[in-house]
Amino acid sequence: MRTIEDGPSGLNEINPEKVGFVIVKARELLSEDEGLAPDASNAADDGGRAILTDSAYGPIRAELKQYIDALDEEEAAALVALLWIGRGDFEREEWANAVAQARARRESPTASYLLGEPLLPEYLEEALDALGYSHSDFTPDEDRES
Repeated sequence: MRTIEDGPSGLNEINPEKVGFVIVKARELLSEDEGLAPDASNAADDGGRAILTDSAYGPIRAELKQYIDALDEEEAAALVALLWIGRGDFEREEWANAVAQARARRESPTASYLLGEPLLPEYLEEALDALGYSHSDFTPDEDRES
């Protein structure tokens, strides 16, 4: 098991900067227009309406999915545990149990599970706060909220 020595409350399984990246990308994903369902029309005649289809929605989702898929098992379990803590399923004191449960309950790809949660960035941020971290410490200035 990899551990990160510094940190307020034992968030040893995943670097908080990785969580910050997921928060930023998940917010970008939520701010995207999901668009219209693609149709069989001729793209040349659509006058630029292609940006309103799912094909315009894909790059951020694909980047976030790829990033989450690249996490090792401990990091993926920690990310799920953070979601659960932020959502209120576990308390901060139950961190080790939440990580263990995330490892044991894994039934589908972590990215699919996490991207299915519409409030993912808020829950991750709340969990970081509960564990003594500030989301703003791990994101670029332009992505910080005022």
